[in-house]
Amino acid sequence: MVGNVALGSQHPIRIQTMTTTDTKDVAATVMRIADMGADIVRITVQGKKEADACFEIKNSLVQKNYNIPLVADIHFAPSVALRVAECFEKIRVNPGNFADRRAQFEKFEYTEDDYQKELEHIEEVFSPLVEKCKKYGRAMRIGTNHGSLSDCIMSYYGDSPWGMVESAFEFSRICRKLDYHNSVFSMKASNPVVMVQAYRLLVAEMYVQGWDYPLHLGVTEAGEGEDGRMKSAIGMGTLLQDGLGDTIRVSLTEPPDEEIDSCRRLANLGMRAAELQKGVAPFEEKH
Repeated sequence: MVGNVALGSQHPIRIQTMTTTDTKDVAATVMRIADMGADIVRITVQGKKEADACFEIKNSLVQKNYNIPLVADIHFAPSVALRVAECFEKIRVNPGNFADRRAQFEKFEYTEDDYQKELEHIEEVFSPLVEKCKKYGRAMRIGTNHGSLSDCIMSYYGDSPWGMVESAFEFSRICRKLDYHNSVFSMKASNPVVMVQAYRLLVAEMYVQGWDYPLHLGVTEAGEGEDGRMKSAIGMGTLLQDGLGDTIRVSLTEPPDEEIDSCRRLANLGMRAAELQKGVAPFEEKH
């Protein structure tokens, strides 16, 4: 559940996009969010000034009677995540760089003791955010990115789909330890083949663990024009035909509202596939 938008199970596939305005420009950001037509909107929150602006953005939208859920995109800044969790409905963390910088290969070999110390460090840094999300009823996306895995993961697994899954699981185990379950997973890559492999492996491993968390689908930096749409269609379309995916974003280097039509078409594809898997007639496509 993200704010007033339910995810997974029998619910529709939700459409997401992301603002390209300067988050500190409250008026411009509010205008873009209000007019996009997406179910969920993600905003980059780089530092304290952007986090403070998030409160103004949320208040402005509420005053205009918009109740669209907002997601804070966080990298490298646990303190910023803690701040913005007080006003946004969802926090996206990248397990590759939330507790530490992305892989710098300053250390190439990790012993079992080294790895355990790294996990303890992650738990120390990440647990306060989990507790805050529990307190405020916030959702969280644990969003692994193929291009920003940690030193430890890279040293153990390389930049492989299994490394992507394990990176997310390190964080999810902490969530479960603290009895927090309002999580969404994503396994994003710029290569659709790697992306599909990672999501399928994630789902297989969740099945083994007895977990059932929603999935956000996306191809990182898909590009623009026909090429960007084609990459997204290959990656997300494949998984949607598998019956996987609860929220989606077509990540284009174009104005964010240009993503909506492609998202909607893919969501319709996924909903039709789900209905066919149930053995019922597909619903009519909406444009």
